Amino acid sequence: MSMGVMEAIDRDPLLAGFYSIGDATRLLGVSHAAKLRGWINGWPSSKSGPIVDRDFKKSPTVSFLDLMELRFIEYFRGQGVSMQTLRKAAELARKEWSVQHPFALSDVKYLTDRRRVIAQASEEVGDRPTWEMVTGQYLIWDAIEASIAKGVVFDPATHLASRWKPRPGDHPDIVLDPARAFGKPLVDSAGIPTDALFRQWKAEDGNFDRVARWFNVSRGQVEGAVRFELELAS
Repeated sequence: MSMGVMEAIDRDPLLAGFYSIGDATRLLGVSHAAKLRGWINGWPSSKSGPIVDRDFKKSPTVSFLDLMELRFIEYFRGQGVSMQTLRKAAELARKEWSVQHPFALSDVKYLTDRRRVIAQASEEVGDRPTWEMVTGQYLIWDAIEASIAKGVVFDPATHLASRWKPRPGDHPDIVLDPARAFGKPLVDSAGIPTDALFRQWKAEDGNFDRVARWFNVSRGQVEGAVRFELELAS
């Protein structure tokens, strides 16, 4: 890790959390890693640049805030919002709000502004379905925003995402926190990365109790970490 990267993290801990494209693909449940690469680097066959303004552009990894924006984009793509609309909305929001990561901001503060920016972007690029959804179906839009915010904790000072529980329903004790373990998924109540428990579980031939004794945690915490890692790999 370069000195410049470490200095940047010291200035802003939210930049910590280093995820390979493979990590991001698994955490977000994206079908193809190439899709994420296009969103962060642009496509060689297209003049369109990246959608995400990455924190460390020369690094093969993405930061926690980059990951949160990728999550936002993936969700909205699943709702049928076009790439042109999302790219234009990101450009407009970065300029208007003077922020680098507009898609990692709290819905509580930016719900109305984000709806307006996406409405403007969809109108400019001719994305009629998105424009109609944003301007005429407020209940649907509010439900989408609430779904995106699920499992995310926002910093009250910056309104940026600061922690994320990727499976809040099935795994409420698994969290990504850039201030802990470089943002790796960890068992929140134990402060231990899930992959550390998982590797030890494999080394112990699947014996949960031995792993629990080794790390001085409960069997349930080990079981949760193992299930989480197996789900990521599936």
